[in-house]
Amino acid sequence: MRTFLSLVLWTLLCCPSARAEIFTSISQMTDLIYTEKELVRSLRDYIGAEESKLAAVKSWAHRLDDLTRVSTSDPEGYLAHPVNAYKLMKRLNTQWSELETLVLQNPSDAFISNMSVHRQYFPGDEDETGAAKALMRLQDTYRLDSEAFSRGKLPGVHYNALLYVDDCFDMGKTAYNDEDYYHAVLWMQQALRQLDGGEESVTTKADILDYLSYSVYQMGDLARAIELTRRLVAIAPTHQRAGGNLRYFEHLLLKQLNEKNQDYPPAPEEPIQLGTYSRPKDHLPERETYEALCRGEGLQMNDARRSRLFCRYHDGRRNPRLLLKPMKEEDEWDSPHIVRYLEMLSPEETERIKELAKPKLARATVRDPKTGVLTTANYRVSKSAWLEEEDDQVIARVNQRIEDITGLELDTAELLQVANYGVGGQYEPHYDFSRKDEPDAFKRLGTGNRVATFLNYMSDVEAGGATVFPDFGAAIRPRKGTAVFWYNLFRSGEGDYRTRHAACPVLVGSKWVSNKWIHERGQEFRRPCGLTEVD
Repeated sequence: MRTFLSLVLWTLLCCPSARAEIFTSISQMTDLIYTEKELVRSLRDYIGAEESKLAAVKSWAHRLDDLTRVSTSDPEGYLAHPVNAYKLMKRLNTQWSELETLVLQNPSDAFISNMSVHRQYFPGDEDETGAAKALMRLQDTYRLDSEAFSRGKLPGVHYNALLYVDDCFDMGKTAYNDEDYYHAVLWMQQALRQLDGGEESVTTKADILDYLSYSVYQMGDLARAIELTRRLVAIAPTHQRAGGNLRYFEHLLLKQLNEKNQDYPPAPEEPIQLGTYSRPKDHLPERETYEALCRGEGLQMNDARRSRLFCRYHDGRRNPRLLLKPMKEEDEWDSPHIVRYLEMLSPEETERIKELAKPKLARATVRDPKTGVLTTANYRVSKSAWLEEEDDQVIARVNQRIEDITGLELDTAELLQVANYGVGGQYEPHYDFSRKDEPDAFKRLGTGNRVATFLNYMSDVEAGGATVFPDFGAAIRPRKGTAVFWYNLFRSGEGDYRTRHAACPVLVGSKWVSNKWIHERGQEFRRPCGLTEVD
């Protein structure tokens, strides 16, 4: 058994993964479900083979137990019978050798071989870390405490999914190793809560208190760090760091109290929970506004604005292809004008586009504003594929439909981009157009800036995943088969900075979208310049 476990460990750790960043696409992660099912079947086969082997060995042992009990009671009398003498020779010459061969058989070979075949599709350390950070991102955006996650209390869920003590501890370690002490505290506290509640685990209480106390210290809470470290010393007096940490924390606290002429504070009685500590600020100035919109808070839709929104039939200025079946158009926002088109994609078209995109999905990139080079970024978690009209007639049909609806020239537009969001998939606030302070991002295309965005929603999302505009407080929910459209540039060619938008993290579900970025060139007569910069 030890040899088998060593082989499994070697297979898991030493065989490199051929696929990276699987966590950034739910579509690709679904393949792993079937891979795991196949491995379970293979494991069951291995268990069955081991049980059959063990049953045969047990049968041998049982027969030989009875036989040797008789033979050893009177060896000479037993061997006086010629048949017994013959069978002893036969057993030791032939049958024990057969038993040795049986024992030496290794039923794990088939399982190890199967593992080796599937290992190339396994996620790696980056995927596990990325998925853990995604849970923390969801926790922050939707203000969910660790208890909600560990008990699977999420909106719109169809399956129970629990996090146990060891899972919570590993989440905390991921944050700790990234020097993210805020989340390390939350998840180590949850691990401690579940362990104190009687849940079994491999992780010890001393392990949790070790990480938790130091993380709390890093958050600036010396009194609580001392209390936690004292608990650690009480259960693990010989712990290599606990005693030294305790003396150091007490020294720091005493120094602070002396400087402020304050008395020694009592040990905190309130357990650590969401809100005990403030989340550190990051690079995104509109973080609070953006996340509030994702939660459905801070929306600037009011009765006055709603009275200016209408729905209508849209025939693309009497476009022949839309006269008999005009598009259903709804206003989503008045200024800047954002519209939604219903029944933009049929279910068959949606599935065909997904089918075409899946083999081509690769980690979505962003353009570095300083260098202009495409690169991956933590603030865009999804995989995308670019589809050409030559790939399938459905792409040509969708492109033509977008041109008919918008009245814009699509010969200079980018290819249809299809995106699938992964665990906590998101795209933080960004502009679709190139700004003046950037290198000319679209110079090589020779088609000018991105004048407009046409975004198709190809799936419903159970929770999260809205498209939000922090500047003016709008949130647009995904609805399968619909599309939204807005202009990124004024008629003058100046960028409309109000269109800075984001794709909120997907809390529950799999989000599919496709988009068409339409460029300036070719629109000279279709969307003429205005008289001012903001026309």
